Amino acid sequence: MSLRAMLDNPSDQEVKQLLGQAKRIAVVGLSDKPERDSFRVARYLQDHGYEIIPVNPRADEILGQKAYPDLASVPVPVDVVNVFRRSDAVPEIAEAAVKIKPKALWMQLDVQSQKAAELARGNGIMVVQNACLKIEHHRLMF
Repeated sequence: MSLRAMLDNPSDQEVKQLLGQAKRIAVVGLSDKPERDSFRVARYLQDHGYEIIPVNPRADEILGQKAYPDLASVPVPVDVVNVFRRSDAVPEIAEAAVKIKPKALWMQLDVQSQKAAELARGNGIMVVQNACLKIEHHRLMF
């Protein structure tokens, strides 16, 4: 059984549709350090036309965008919540995500939480676990 099937991730077609429709991505745990994966992924997404909303309580601005301390503080609708935090932090992030109703909760490579996934799916939110948004975008959109 593939990792994607074990995690009950959506099909490539569903992910491609999501990425084609999404405009605004909140990146939870986005670092302001250019050498960090979260920064590189967010910059790639920004370079490919997505509006990035940094969510980091220790930053005022990242990649030229105002940073917010948490999802509840983001004043605009979000299509995807992209998580760069440890797996044990994801259930709390999923609870906050449910309140802002994104189309998807996306957990980066090595990040997964069945509890968070069940909560999000139970509220009609697509869930992707243990997958890099940059890699999947490049693979599916080109």
